[in-house]
Amino acid sequence: MKSTMSIKIRKGLLAGICILLFSLGMKAQSHSYSTDDSMIALEGYSAVSYMDKGKAEQGKRAYKASYDGLTYYFVNQNQLKSFQNNPRKYQPQYGGWCAFAVSLGGKYRPDPESFRVVNGKLYLFTVNPEGDFVKVWEKEGSGKHIAQANKNWQSMKKFKTFGP
Repeated sequence: MKSTMSIKIRKGLLAGICILLFSLGMKAQSHSYSTDDSMIALEGYSAVSYMDKGKAEQGKRAYKASYDGLTYYFVNQNQLKSFQNNPRKYQPQYGGWCAFAVSLGGKYRPDPESFRVVNGKLYLFTVNPEGDFVKVWEKEGSGKHIAQANKNWQSMKKFKTFGP
């Protein structure tokens, strides 16, 4: 009797802890963007710098614009104007999630300094101590991974994702 009661109490506590951890630690995002609750795109890096200069540059709060629920930062007024004239041109592919992970069917937050621009589109990548996702993506064929990621993204983007 005592052990049966103890098992029931443990199961109840375990279930309660799981629910609490889920609700506190795993904040659901109903959007399909790789961002935290701040809704700052690209962790504050300038989308225009990626596309027009081919490098990752941290934007400044003085030069910001909102688009599709996200706030984007830019290096200067000229970049801000470029973005405002054509914001869709500068949006990262797959909501800013790691392009390699999306090609494999997963969503992982990227490192904003790990990216490629291919055919005028921005792709971001996760940096992992076990391997360089960009190198694998390129070695196996970026075209192959882009095609698979495009296919996967159609069904993935509508699902909620969970971030740290």
